[in-house]
Amino acid sequence: MSKKYRSTSGTIFDVGNYLVLGLIGLTAILPFIYVIAGSFASDAELTKRTVFLVPETFSLSAYKFIFSTDTIMKSIWVSLYIMVVGTAVNLFFTVTMAYALSKRGLMGRNAVLNMVVFSMLFGGGLIPMYLVVRELHLLDSYWALMIPGAISAFNLIIVKNFFQELPPELEEAAKIDGCTELGLLWRIVLPLSMPVLATFTLFYAVGHWNNFFSALLYINDPAKWPLQVMLRQIVLLSQMAAGDASTVDPQFVKDQEQSIKMAVIVVGTIPILLVYPFLQKHFAKGVLIGSVKG
Repeated sequence: MSKKYRSTSGTIFDVGNYLVLGLIGLTAILPFIYVIAGSFASDAELTKRTVFLVPETFSLSAYKFIFSTDTIMKSIWVSLYIMVVGTAVNLFFTVTMAYALSKRGLMGRNAVLNMVVFSMLFGGGLIPMYLVVRELHLLDSYWALMIPGAISAFNLIIVKNFFQELPPELEEAAKIDGCTELGLLWRIVLPLSMPVLATFTLFYAVGHWNNFFSALLYINDPAKWPLQVMLRQIVLLSQMAAGDASTVDPQFVKDQEQSIKMAVIVVGTIPILLVYPFLQKHFAKGVLIGSVKG
């Protein structure tokens, strides 16, 4: 009886669990499906139908407009450039600093770690950060979007903990063979750290792709705006051409205002979504391995 009772209760729990998770999944995916459907619909249909998952009239006019507009296409390339270069900068500084701090015999190691932890709790604020960027002559430069946040303190600590868990015998054997510290990092440590590096590569890349406030703050030249700022301009019904009205048909924008907004949202979301399937399997392994020991 006990075994039968546990089996019945387990089945009920599984069914309830699947129902709850299914509802949560639907609440997450249905709005995005609506945005995709709306990007293929006309503004008249968007006004007439409150919510729909399949448009009555299929149209590619919003996407044709986006990819035929030099300003928007340039902003997409700017976002890709910032994401790729910024992620490389993040990984370089994070890995090199984490590797140094993983050495227990490093002089001043505890003091540096305390400063890293302090930076997680306290920050200078928006105005001091802006003044620093201005004094470094980084305004209107893409480096203003990469250098100030080159290292995430949380990510740094996780990577440091991961490096500390690697067997010390590997380091000793490599040094006996004449390997330098840089050679040890490049040939031994990094190949063994792919799970955690893949995890934080995606974290940094998503952060750069979704970040619009820094560009809004530090980039004054509309020609250098990334896609996220361009999307904000469209959503707020501001200057559609972001300072380049020669590439936009005002009447078309007026007629297709809502569908263009949704199409830009899709264009801004799809590229980063395509990266997830390739790195998702490393998430749990990379983060948990690095957080076992302090």
